[in-house]
Amino acid sequence: MAADEIRPRLRNTRAKVIINPVFTEGCSGSYKAGMATIDPCAEAVMVLLGDQPGVDSVVIGQVAEDWRTRGGRIALTSYRGRRGHPMVFARELFDQLRQLSGDKAAWKILDAHPDWVRDVAVDHAFPEDVDTRQDYETLLRAGAAHG
Repeated sequence: MAADEIRPRLRNTRAKVIINPVFTEGCSGSYKAGMATIDPCAEAVMVLLGDQPGVDSVVIGQVAEDWRTRGGRIALTSYRGRRGHPMVFARELFDQLRQLSGDKAAWKILDAHPDWVRDVAVDHAFPEDVDTRQDYETLLRAGAAHG
């Protein structure tokens, strides 16, 4: 199981591995698994995708700080005008996150309530998904070209 490989890398961090027993349900299964473990005092939750390794700590920090400073219901990263993850959802939306179903789950909330969304502009390239072996090899080649 991949979790057994990941846990040792997270030992000295605040991150924790959560097993999603219903991963076949799409993103909503991940939301449900994560939301089941959230601190009841949490003011917000940040959602990132595991298949976007191009999301770096600078972007994560910028979006988190924007939400801490400006608040709101949803803070959404905008990579040079293209919307993506991470997303921050305020506590008042936790129940809606728990009730999502299917894939592209959080986008359903954003589509239904565009007035709740505040874009957080970041000057970074959009982090592409790595879904296949070919995507992974392309990512490695790109890293080699820049490294």
